[in-house]
Amino acid sequence: MNLFTDLRGVVVDALGQMAQAGELPAGLDYANVAVEPPRDPAHGDMATNAAMVLAKPAGMKPREIADRLAARLTDDRIAAAEVAGPGFLNLRLSPSVWRGVIAAALRGGSDFGRSAIGADQKVNVEFVSANPTGPMHVGHVRGAVFGDALANLLSFSGHDVTREYYINDGGAQVDVLARSAYERYREANGLEPAIREGLYPGDYLIPVGEALKAKYGTSLLDRPEADWLAEIREFATEAMLAEIRRDLAALGVRMDLYSSEKALYGTGRIEAAIAQLEGAGLIYRGVLEPPKGKLPEDWEAREQLLFRSSEFGDDVDRPIQKSDGAWTYFAPDIAYHWDKIDRGFDQLIDVFGADHGGYVKRMNAAVKALSNGRVPLDIKLIQLVKLFKNGEPFKMSKRAGTFVTLRDVVDEAGADVTRFIMLTRKNDATLDFDFAKVLEQSKDNPVWYVQYASARIHSVLRRATQAGIDVSDKALLAADLAKISHPAELDLARKVAEWPRLVEHAARAHEPHRVAFFLYEIASELHSLWNRGNDDATLRFVQDGDSATTQAKIALARAVGVVISSGLAILGVTPAEEMR
Repeated sequence: MNLFTDLRGVVVDALGQMAQAGELPAGLDYANVAVEPPRDPAHGDMATNAAMVLAKPAGMKPREIADRLAARLTDDRIAAAEVAGPGFLNLRLSPSVWRGVIAAALRGGSDFGRSAIGADQKVNVEFVSANPTGPMHVGHVRGAVFGDALANLLSFSGHDVTREYYINDGGAQVDVLARSAYERYREANGLEPAIREGLYPGDYLIPVGEALKAKYGTSLLDRPEADWLAEIREFATEAMLAEIRRDLAALGVRMDLYSSEKALYGTGRIEAAIAQLEGAGLIYRGVLEPPKGKLPEDWEAREQLLFRSSEFGDDVDRPIQKSDGAWTYFAPDIAYHWDKIDRGFDQLIDVFGADHGGYVKRMNAAVKALSNGRVPLDIKLIQLVKLFKNGEPFKMSKRAGTFVTLRDVVDEAGADVTRFIMLTRKNDATLDFDFAKVLEQSKDNPVWYVQYASARIHSVLRRATQAGIDVSDKALLAADLAKISHPAELDLARKVAEWPRLVEHAARAHEPHRVAFFLYEIASELHSLWNRGNDDATLRFVQDGDSATTQAKIALARAVGVVISSGLAILGVTPAEEMR
């Protein structure tokens, strides 16, 4: 039930009637006609821009259209249609509409607000995709939470979603991992490790070295690198991937698929993807201009194999093969995305760190070229997280060597708190995470404030049950909701009505942070009504000696609880039943 979509249908039908009656030109496009909450609640329950967007194509004054449209809005749900300003049309709805929303939320339960806008489109959400060279750090936390919440949101809005992790195990960094693990293997055998510059210094490789000793004993000591590099690389990579999986599990993130970059090499997949582009005339040999800021003496012009990415909106064409014949980093990424297109996905989403900003245009160009523009790619960049504790910068992890790990954050704050707070800013804005503030019990802490609302709803249900009042969904659906009449109660029901619309807007924009914002808003409405009950006993959810009124008021609280539970589920957070 999306009340805003329903009322938009009423408006569009009225516009069609106006066109049939000759009050509007025939053939107008109503695509930009919207029905939304007004900026100022005092102006009504909903507002439509119909007159404003149709005035120019209709060759009419907006107010003239608005006046005629208002006269045709005779739907029983619309109590009044008022023209304002140059031609905005504000709608006031009957209180019965908001009571109907309460009933709809109770009937829908966890499906209330669920949408079909995705139409079962297959969407691939690739996120995290950290190099398997060490434990995940705090930057990965935010990307993991964002990607997982976005996947939840898209599933809730009717998409067929695959969560995918792309293992960057094809580059030189895994050789560095192998050499670092070998030094820890030597250490496990009683030798001094040579953790020279360029190797990974963290203590996390000590268990890997011990595991290598358990498997190989001393047989690899004093052997040339060529004898052990490939084997230790595979062993250490698998050990790091196992740790990454454990870290993701601690955060409540699961992947549907792990894909390997290394698996693209030697299989012909890279060559096939490049041949696909070459067949379209998009591959050529050429020499690039010097990068901006490079002096002539710093630049050596070399002929390379280039992709005509500039034909698809990129700034310059991009090299896919070096002059020595080796593939650039871009080539396997092209092959990987071609593989995703080949698997039949209708939409691709990549979640990258902020340092990948320069990769956006070239990757979009490749996907456009490979899919002939059929498959859209949306690359979401995740900005940095700044960690604090009591206002002071949070220090690095000794175990990791150079950074704070994902496990540090989860162990300190808990998975639920971590996930919610990571979604309290839009992905492209820097986020401050203070361990003291995210655990404090105050209105300024959004996760606590939302969880407190959830706990209050459960406490009301417990109190009513203890008083012998039936608060099952069946009983609440049979309650006399006409007893919900106070403006503050109807305001809370209005907020419940916004949930389905919010889901659709957040899903279309690929912005799960909107869910976190909305949960804070509806929690604020609930707390406001609760606090009013301290002064006005008639607003309390449990009315002593009046089970009928209590059931109606608890139906409202349960409707709010339905929304909070669904919203938290999208964020990957467990609703609180009581506060400790």
